[in-house]
Amino acid sequence: MLRLERVAFGRGDSPTGARSNIFTSPEWVEFVAASQKAEPVVARVLRGDEQVGWFTGLVVRRFGVRILGSPFAGWMTGPMGFDLDPGVSRREAAQALIRFAFKDLRCLHLEMIDRHAADEDLDGLGAQRASWYTYVLDLTQDEDTLLKGMSSSCRRALKKAEREGVRVEEAHGVEFADEYYEQLLDVFAKQGGRPPYDLERVRTLIRCLEPAGNVLMLRAVGPDGERMATAIFPFSDGFAYFWGGASLRQHQAHRPNEPIFWHAIRRFKERGIPLMDWGGGGDFKRKFGPQERVVPIMRRSRVPGLMRARDLAASFYWRKETGTLTKRPPRRAKPTSTDADPRPAQRGPGGLVTALRARLRSGSERLLPVILPVTELLRPVASGELPTGV
Repeated sequence: MLRLERVAFGRGDSPTGARSNIFTSPEWVEFVAASQKAEPVVARVLRGDEQVGWFTGLVVRRFGVRILGSPFAGWMTGPMGFDLDPGVSRREAAQALIRFAFKDLRCLHLEMIDRHAADEDLDGLGAQRASWYTYVLDLTQDEDTLLKGMSSSCRRALKKAEREGVRVEEAHGVEFADEYYEQLLDVFAKQGGRPPYDLERVRTLIRCLEPAGNVLMLRAVGPDGERMATAIFPFSDGFAYFWGGASLRQHQAHRPNEPIFWHAIRRFKERGIPLMDWGGGGDFKRKFGPQERVVPIMRRSRVPGLMRARDLAASFYWRKETGTLTKRPPRRAKPTSTDADPRPAQRGPGGLVTALRARLRSGSERLLPVILPVTELLRPVASGELPTGV
């Protein structure tokens, strides 16, 4: 039987440093810990006294509840999970993780996405199942094959950008975060919302990853030097990942985004990186000819009702951060003594759900809906609009 044994986390000397998954690297764990006020968790996977792998995650506290995420929603992080020796059962590792999370770490909720896990690895573990969808592109193909795999519209966009003098530059320094975020604000303004994360998170990512050389930052520049588009790609030896991109509306007719991705593809090929993960789906990404990949998500709560509270909180967070909640509800008359709720205050997960619903209806909040049924609140979670890595 497998078991997990926690070890100290430290940048540079951490055993996670030799892995091929950027999301289990010390630099990325440091980024998540800083941006989420989270506690890193690195553990050896043992069979008896023999080490057969590693687990990486972080513990956060939300609404007073300890949660082990590997990763957790809102972290803008792809699959973490296990790095196991060949032949080691991922199902046994997941069973050991459940014991480790609830007993050793005293968490009440656990979430994990393991890039190499299959559905059968997580069957029968008493966990709620979901799926993480993304696109991946095989970079071991030669450039001619990659170009042929693109849609005709994508190839036309590359030629148009070249004719109009659009070029791609590699950027450096934390100042790039300001440039990227300014363009991101323009992207969300077009949709009537705002980004689900702030400028400081982008700065933190660059501060953590750039010194180790694990991030590629690109900008598209016009013939007169005007900056049109930007993108951020964390990477490791195993794969590169599209973390975020943005462009200004007034320059989109020059097609600056396609050259950025083509430059990234060729740059990662030169480095010998075999795979590019596009960080989710979408029509734009599909134009480059990637293959869809589905990775199972394991979610388990120690107490009944906590999963429902988690989904409600996730929906509230997403709507609040993106500005899709009604900004100000109409004033309501103060309740009289006859309007008071005679029921006693609830405790535990049931009370947490009630408190979240009350907060959604509270007139004291400035970014809350007037009235939203529970089915509408949970719709982004059920439909996959809440990407786990975002």
